[in-house]
Amino acid sequence: MGAKAKKIKLKTKSSAKKRFKVTGTGKVRFRRANRNHIKTKQSTKRVRHARANGVLCDSDAVLVHRMLPYA
Repeated sequence: MGAKAKKIKLKTKSSAKKRFKVTGTGKVRFRRANRNHIKTKQSTKRVRHARANGVLCDSDAVLVHRMLPYA
């Protein structure tokens, strides 16, 4: 048992990889919903505010960091 035990490689969740991006400071950015189609029934204000990317709160960011172990 003198040999070093190898650490298991963790898999990245593909769904999280496509939806979130981790910034250099460790914050998690995401794309807002309701941006793709049927914008005619949405108010201009709603469409305009959806353009900006959001930043997850710290408690949700912990979950995303668990899904993206190497980001």
